Amino acid sequence: MRRAALFALRSARRSAFRKLVSKSSPFAPPNHVVASANAHSSSLVRRYKHLLKSQPLSVSAQPRRALSTTADTAQPTAEPTGPASVTAGPEPYRKALVVDNDQFFTGSIVGDGPLAKDTDDYGRKVLEMMTPEQATERLRKNEQSFLVGRGRGVVRYDMVQLPSNDPIEDDHAEKIVEVPNTVAATEGSTSSDWMFWGVFDGHSGWTTSAKLRQVLISFAARELNRTYKAALSDAKSPFPSPAAIDQALKSAFVKLDNEICLDSVNKLSKNPSKRLAAEILAPALSGSCALLSFYDSQSKTLRVACTGDSRAVLGRRNPQTGKWFATPLSEDQTGSNPNEEARMRAEHPGEEYVIRAGRVLGNLEPTRAFGDAFYKWSRETQDRIKKNFFGRTPHQLLKTPPYVTAEPVVSSTKINPSDGDFLVMATDGLWEMLTNEEVVGLVGQWIEHQNKLASSKASPGSNTAAWLTSWFKSSPGGLPVEKGGNMDKTGRIDTSYNQKDAKDGKDSNANNVEKPIRQQQWDIPASPPSTSNRFVVEDKNCATHLIRNALGGKDRDMVCALLTLPSPYSRRYRDDLTVQVIFFGEAGEADGKVVINDEATARQVQKTEDGQLKAKL
Repeated sequence: MRRAALFALRSARRSAFRKLVSKSSPFAPPNHVVASANAHSSSLVRRYKHLLKSQPLSVSAQPRRALSTTADTAQPTAEPTGPASVTAGPEPYRKALVVDNDQFFTGSIVGDGPLAKDTDDYGRKVLEMMTPEQATERLRKNEQSFLVGRGRGVVRYDMVQLPSNDPIEDDHAEKIVEVPNTVAATEGSTSSDWMFWGVFDGHSGWTTSAKLRQVLISFAARELNRTYKAALSDAKSPFPSPAAIDQALKSAFVKLDNEICLDSVNKLSKNPSKRLAAEILAPALSGSCALLSFYDSQSKTLRVACTGDSRAVLGRRNPQTGKWFATPLSEDQTGSNPNEEARMRAEHPGEEYVIRAGRVLGNLEPTRAFGDAFYKWSRETQDRIKKNFFGRTPHQLLKTPPYVTAEPVVSSTKINPSDGDFLVMATDGLWEMLTNEEVVGLVGQWIEHQNKLASSKASPGSNTAAWLTSWFKSSPGGLPVEKGGNMDKTGRIDTSYNQKDAKDGKDSNANNVEKPIRQQQWDIPASPPSTSNRFVVEDKNCATHLIRNALGGKDRDMVCALLTLPSPYSRRYRDDLTVQVIFFGEAGEADGKVVINDEATARQVQKTEDGQLKAKL
């Protein structure tokens, strides 16, 4: 998470210019490097123009020679006095990526054959950089989009994942549950919909996030079912109170975490099988943050339950300006959050290092998480597991566990589907790269672009035109976003301070918050969203659109370089990324189906015979 980002940030800020003397040996191969040029200490991608000689691995009488070292890689020279000229001759060349310990460079590979070795004379890893087409293919590999024709407040949702770890530690889940009026009051209708979306940011492995994908929504639906059914018995008020619904979500999270961390130990105590221990304890030994959104179509209330540092941000349109406000519906729960630190110190009085350097006991960043049992089990339990099965020595500062809880903080807000609200849910990897306002502005920019495409199409029945409505006024010249106002539980946004800024001649769009950690690492200049020119619109899937712009947007070299970096090198520059974008609105024709949006979906999703998504309803 942020530890890798901070390390890379410190490293990337070192000067890009280094004076190195080239080798002068009679046995050295010819130097195909001309000079380094365009070296920018303020750029993530250090653009040194290196030439790397490649040779095709063809059949010859001397196979050893064909496989010998032929990559005469970049030898940086003294600081350049001007642009370098590179003479590649008639041979074709392509871009390369040279990866050092604390930074990377772009260069050129001469020839059309593979490199004979993957490191240069300085021990730096050499990779052929993806082309923009290959980068797009990778970005879209896991994208999915669904058109919702239920007529109950949601018209579409997009999702995409991009791994950095191998295997990816993020996960996600989505489900729409049709609820009969025998379970939840519906004011005359025969049923309503409960809609769930979840993103799960795993750490120390993928097993906890996979467990959440499998069962968290089921746990939440079960608790909500009990709560809504209990309210039906009251003729005066057949709807559960907001506090009761919040408590149902909290109970679901806590019960599942108890199953992961406590029931697993009890099972092993009854049947101490080393063969089963790894399978049973795996979700407890790793950990995961969880962000779950629950939309009740009857009450038009959106609830967001957050455990950890994934984030949900609502985009709501200002009808006067046609722009959107960005309003966070969750709060990052880490040791750096003053509210979480105060809670932890109150629960563990006298423990000076319960939060140290913004981390629980100096190690774990999120203060709320599933799994992470080493911060929840007693010292005796940990000693017993280590002795009988496997495990690690209890933390030396462990005194009064549990230190970490899975109980979420739940927020709620009213949604007016006709206003065209949208919700962005993402693991922390996205928020390390973009601000809330940038994310909401990018979605607004994407919607405007789709609206233009829909207007230009001859057929009004296209997928784009079917769900998109004219929610906005055009806002050329920048991202269509305003500085987010405060939102109350009814969904009302207070914009009075924006009006005051306008009277005072101030820019209400000025971004006064600290830049995301990756923008600091990459030395991206501070610029308010209204004047940003870093972004592009090239994708049909809105979630993919967000990740592309998070990785560099218009800077194609940066996008290609960040996607070329393999694990574990990539973790210095980006985390696993999981993004969901949910669009609220009124469907033109409610046919009751949820179908794949083929133009924004790369992976084939199983369908039933009538085209509905299996297990979605």
